[in-house]
Amino acid sequence: MREGMIPALLGTVVTASGAALVKRNHKLIGTGILGFGLAHIVLGAIDLVEHR
Repeated sequence: MREGMIPALLGTVVTASGAALVKRNHKLIGTGILGFGLAHIVLGAIDLVEHR
């Protein structure tokens, strides 16, 4: 498996759960989790591009 794929996939799952929390009216916690997931996606994408 390519380096960076696991953080990107994990970030996708975390982002989806954060979005679900925001939708269920837990805005503060959901926004924090959403940002954490998006950061994982960005860092995973950087690793994927860097190690081509």
